[in-house]
Amino acid sequence: MAMDANQIEQLIKEAMPDATVEIRDLAGDGDHYAAHVTSIAFKGKSRVQQHQLVYAALQGRMGGELHALALQTSVPVEG
Repeated sequence: MAMDANQIEQLIKEAMPDATVEIRDLAGDGDHYAAHVTSIAFKGKSRVQQHQLVYAALQGRMGGELHALALQTSVPVEG
């Protein structure tokens, strides 16, 4: 069973309430998504650590319900 974009966004925001999450369905099949996640939780972390935080938020669904996620992460610009 595939995940929808709203489920992905909800899981990420539950783990990182300040996150801004933008999700696109790349293939229209509910299995291949691209996500851009911006959160202060990423500050001071390497790109790998940032991605690990997002994968942890997905609670083991990567590779199962969610087949592929092209992930971009960033820290909010202060200003």
